[in-house]
Parts: sequence; structure tokens; C-alpha cells
Amino acid sequence: MTRKRTTLVSALLDRSSELHDEWLQELRSTGSDKDRRISADELKGQTADFLRLLSEAATHQNTSDITLPEWSEMRRFLDELSRARVQKGFESDQTATFVLSLKRPLFKRLREAAGKDTDSLAEQVWAATELLDKLGLHTMKAYEKSREAIINRQQADLLELSTPVIKLWDGVLALPMIGTLDSARTQVVMESLLQRIVETGSEIAIIDITGVFTVDTVVAQHLLKTVTAIRLMGAECIISGIRPQIAQTIVHLGVDLHGVITKANLSDALALAMKRSGFTVLRRRGTEDVIAQTLGSGSQASNGAGSLLTRAGNAQAHGEA
Repeated sequence: MTRKRTTLVSALLDRSSELHDEWLQELRSTGSDKDRRISADELKGQTADFLRLLSEAATHQNTSDITLPEWSEMRRFLDELSRARVQKGFESDQTATFVLSLKRPLFKRLREAAGKDTDSLAEQVWAATELLDKLGLHTMKAYEKSREAIINRQQADLLELSTPVIKLWDGVLALPMIGTLDSARTQVVMESLLQRIVETGSEIAIIDITGVFTVDTVVAQHLLKTVTAIRLMGAECIISGIRPQIAQTIVHLGVDLHGVITKANLSDALALAMKRSGFTVLRRRGTEDVIAQTLGSGSQASNGAGSLLTRAGNAQAHGEA
């Protein structure tokens, strides 16, 4: 048995091309045609697809519940539309306007179809209003969901970028930290450091907190957890950047850093790390600084440094010659 068309369905199907043109004109009045983020052809294609899907779903004569299966294609279309507009930088009201701007041309069609039957007109206008409002709300929810997903992904990317693990020397890693240290960032710090320790086989990791301006009990506990995780990997951890204010705060808080190696700045931490790795830094008086590797005992270190200095002097002599 063929279903009888409702006035709303007739308004959508009869002279659909004219309805499409009037809707595009309505969108142009809102400035959509001047937005360079979307071309006129793309906007025209989106409006045509929306009207087609709306007409197909409305023929089932159930416009009060857009969660039904017949509205699944429309929901997917709006989800994709919202996702694309989030990526292009549209605001939520601009995205919702795409749907809600159809009201004026559609109501005009309903008035023409209803004629003098005011009761029918009121009923159909309410049905159309309720339908477009629900589609607009779905569009808004899809927009917010897509934007939240992008923000979360960007935050994750920023966390990774803000916790770079740098190889300072063979067996020595450093992680300079800037900003605040919360649970989420601590997890990223742990994962990044432990992964790099495994990849490089490093035995010493330096965590520099010079850029961390506030240290409270929570931050201190996060640091201790990170140090513990590094030790469990068989590496040693040095915390640098302990400024006087931070030292006083840690003392007042009663945080126990017993067994944790700390240094005032990164250079001191690096010097200690190289010493524990078997390296000695020697400064030559003159124009060059020479780094000599300790080969074992102190006499061997002196012989190694002396030979290196000799090679540097010979190279300079040859150059002058």
C-alpha cells in the first residue's frame, strides 16, 4: 500500500531544484558564499546531498525521531560535514547555520502547500521546525565531538613535543622540562625516557626542571615516581635545575628526596654524569678546549689527555706551517 505524502514531504520533493536555489540564496545572505574556506561548488554539493538525504528519510513519514535506521545516512553525512568544518576552522554557529538556514525557504513551501488550511500549516511548520532543530543539534554535537578529538590529539602532540629526550653524550640522556608537571605529563615523561633508555642503552638520565616554576607535593611525587621507574630500568637519574626557591619549597613541604641525586644546574649534572661514565673534562689554557676520555686510572687519564693534547698541538703546528 502506497503511503500518502505529507505536506512536508511534498514541500521537499516538489520543485526541489527551486527549493535548493532558494536555500543557497539564504546561505549567501549569511555570507557563506564569501567564505574562502569552502568553495561555491563544494557548498552547492553539500546542500544538494543534504536535501536528497532529507527527502529520502522524510518519505518514511517519521520525522520526530532521527535516531531511527532510516536517518542513519543523514547522521553520517552530518558527522562528516561537522568534522570537515572543524578541520577548516569553522565556528560551531557557522556549522549549525548550514542546517537551520533551510527553515525560511522550507516554511515558504509549506505555506504555499497548505493554502488557507491554517491548522495544517501550523502542524507541518511545527514538524519541520522540530526536525531541523534536531538535525541542527546533531550537527552541533558532532561538531563538538570532532573538535574535542582534535584538541585531545593536539594536546597529546604538544605533550610529546614538550618532553624531548636529548642524547647529550654516549650513555647520557637529558630531558628538559618547561611548565607544569601533572599526571598525564608524568606518564609521557616516563614512557619517553624509558623508551629512549632502552633504545640507546644509556645508564644516566638527567631531568632538568629549570623551567618548572612551581613545585608542590604532587609535582615532587611525580618526580619521585619517574626516578623510581628509571632505576627499575637499571639506569641512574639526576635531577637538575634545583633553584633556591624550589629547594626551600621542597624542604617546607617535607618531601623526602633521600637517595635522589640533585644538582643546581644542567652543566653540573652533565659534569657529574660524564664523571660517572668515565669521562674527564680538561680545559686547555689558550684558544681550544679539549675533552679527554679517561682510560682507567688517573695516570692513564693523564697520558690519554696528554696524547690528545699533543695531537691537537701537532695539528695546529702543521696548520701554521
